[in-house]
Amino acid sequence: MSIARSASSLQLARETRERFVLATEGAIVPLARAIRDRLTQLASEVSNARAMQEHRDDFVAFQGQATQWVTLSQASWRKALGAAAPTGGLTTFPTALRLELIGDEVVETNILASRLAQVIHDKASFELSDLRLRIQHLEGTSELDSKDVLKPETLARLLVEQWLAAGLSRELWARVQDTVQQQLIDVIVKAYESANAYLIANGVMQEIDLKSFVRRTGNAAGAGNSAGFNTSFAGGVASATAPMDGGGGSQQRPGYGTQAPQHSHQSQPQASVPMPAGTSTIGGSPLMMARQRAQTALLSLKRFVTGRIGSDTTTTVPAQNSITGTAPAGRTTGPGGGAPGTGGNTAPRQFSRTFAGAIAEAEVAYRMAATQYMDASGEQATVIQQTAVDLRRRSTELKKRAPTTADKATVEIVALMFQAILAEERIPFSARVWFARLQMPVLRVAIAEPEFFGTLQHPARMLIDRMGSCVMGFDAAAITGSALEGEIRRVVQVIEQYPETGQRVFKLVFDEFVAFLNRYLTQSDTTQRVMSVAQQVEQKETMAIQYTIELRKMLNDMPVRDEIREFLFKVWAEVLAIAALRYGAQGEQTVMLKRVASELVWAASAKPNRTDRARVIQDLPQLLQRLRQGMALLGIVDEPQEAHIKTIGATLSDAFLSKTEAIPQAKIEAMAERLAHLEDFVSDIGGTADLPLDAHSIELLLGVDAASIEVVPDAAGVQVPEDMLAWAHELQVGNWFMLDHNDRVSQVQFVWRSDRKQLHLFATADGRSFLIQAGRLATYLQAGLLVPAEEETLTVRATREALAKLDANPERLLN
Repeated sequence: MSIARSASSLQLARETRERFVLATEGAIVPLARAIRDRLTQLASEVSNARAMQEHRDDFVAFQGQATQWVTLSQASWRKALGAAAPTGGLTTFPTALRLELIGDEVVETNILASRLAQVIHDKASFELSDLRLRIQHLEGTSELDSKDVLKPETLARLLVEQWLAAGLSRELWARVQDTVQQQLIDVIVKAYESANAYLIANGVMQEIDLKSFVRRTGNAAGAGNSAGFNTSFAGGVASATAPMDGGGGSQQRPGYGTQAPQHSHQSQPQASVPMPAGTSTIGGSPLMMARQRAQTALLSLKRFVTGRIGSDTTTTVPAQNSITGTAPAGRTTGPGGGAPGTGGNTAPRQFSRTFAGAIAEAEVAYRMAATQYMDASGEQATVIQQTAVDLRRRSTELKKRAPTTADKATVEIVALMFQAILAEERIPFSARVWFARLQMPVLRVAIAEPEFFGTLQHPARMLIDRMGSCVMGFDAAAITGSALEGEIRRVVQVIEQYPETGQRVFKLVFDEFVAFLNRYLTQSDTTQRVMSVAQQVEQKETMAIQYTIELRKMLNDMPVRDEIREFLFKVWAEVLAIAALRYGAQGEQTVMLKRVASELVWAASAKPNRTDRARVIQDLPQLLQRLRQGMALLGIVDEPQEAHIKTIGATLSDAFLSKTEAIPQAKIEAMAERLAHLEDFVSDIGGTADLPLDAHSIELLLGVDAASIEVVPDAAGVQVPEDMLAWAHELQVGNWFMLDHNDRVSQVQFVWRSDRKQLHLFATADGRSFLIQAGRLATYLQAGLLVPAEEETLTVRATREALAKLDANPERLLN
């Protein structure tokens, strides 16, 4: 439906779009620069030959086509302001049914564009929704055009289309898409905020009343007739009926403002309705799939509540719904706004003081009762049952005192979630009782802040999940009286002491708990020793690679025999690295060994005059002694050492007869000076290098016996998928896993990751340690040889169980 609007309104809408295009167009050139910098960095990294060649090819390809891509993108973006342009290679999903064949390349291109679009949706959901409603108000339409420049899909589709038009590949876009997202997000969010501020300044919907945008259905009106639901759930319904992606929300990540397809509003949706097949555009890695399943659980909760109570029309209480995460009616947006869970300055909703007092009373009463439960000498099962009954009774009383239907629903869902947590027998008894004391603080946050039910990254969820994942691997005897139990108790008590701080106190204690875990899990002498040695192995191998690179640069324009080059690159670089670790970069031994490298290069160069030959003969015994000393430091002794000495001796003899040009003394002195301060020239190559790792390397450093350490190094020649490596890097310290290594399955806890993320330490309850290199860890994850002990986090599982009960008994939500 369209309503006629004045020319001034239409002109204001066009000016808003022009301002938005102008603000975002300026980000394209810096984006190209950031992509070039990223590709330059990748091209300079040391990796296997195939990867290095791919990185160089990527850099060359983008370097040649970057200007064309920028020009095409800017021109197309300005052109998009006019009449709707053809979509080219990309397809959109029409509202009417249309059957057609879509090529694989088109689908792949759609996926690339939708990934960028859904990230923008996630970060700018509030600003985007408000701007859409204001533009619809100005133009008298119910939906924006599918190609409207204000839609994230339009810019994302345009950038990918012009990328391909410039001759760049989809594979290259996929490799730089993280850089694209990082560069664009802030600019686009600010552009949305600026557009809203511009419209507000011109008197357009300074306060948004979402009631007028709700599409009513006949059979949902009776779902709930209590105060607070029309305005608080209206935004969720409005966003579902007027999706921004032109496809019914099917392209957007679950749990971040997406809704069911439009047909679902014609009947009451069930919480367990699965996502339609093919809606995922996130990727196929197990990590992404697990996140999508978790987000789907949150989306199911949102659908259920919206379907039950989203159409009440009896009140106009302006409240922000804490379950659907929708914007409050009357919320004025402008600079400083933020989407839930994105770090914006979204202010908590101010709910009834009377109800807040009721929650505080229930919290204090349960705290006293819990103390009595803990002090009692009854059976643990009985105590847990008493705790659950007590919390259930207090939740029922709170529902009776809740001023709005939204508050009643929030009380019920939080109660069901904690009921599931209390019933989790894998959590030791003492920890469960402390977890139960978090119900009222979490309820307070859930009512005040929409993020809790809308994102997995809410600090309250993250805290409960992290504590739960740690304690599930221990038995009750190991937890009771331990420092871990003491830390959980301290965390709960701190949260109880600051009830008015919202998610800030949860974020504070979460960071403190993570810091505690890093200390607690590595406090044993054995683990400390393994960590120290592993860290030095990583440092030694990384430094050896850095030294090799610098030596290659120094010898690049010098006439040095291949035998000497190979010895310096493959042997002496490692000697310098381990000497720097043992004695320090400027230690006397290290400085002496650095000087040996320049002396060897000079000795092996041509000696056309008698004076130089006499000097070599005089210094040779001392040079050979120092070479032996350095190789012994690396563990090269006996026959291998003699083989190197023999090769070097033969090369020095040939130098006496060589007729080639001698290396100028100035170059030798410059090399010696650079070697003396080698650490000033090497760059940190991070964790991208291939580090040779075995038990011998560990024993070599500090003489540590590696018998208690199971070393699992990277497999030679195995290509590790990038998504698996990303998964390995995102594993959280403290989580438990099942490790199938050498046909023996062990329950292990992830206790430490090295600074460069190359080495990962897992420990068993009986004291065994597994030191796994990043590449092998990624392949173990891919092959299912290392699997999380828990498929989903504690709060996600609690959400699913709560939804199962609500599916079976939906009346309990409001009764």
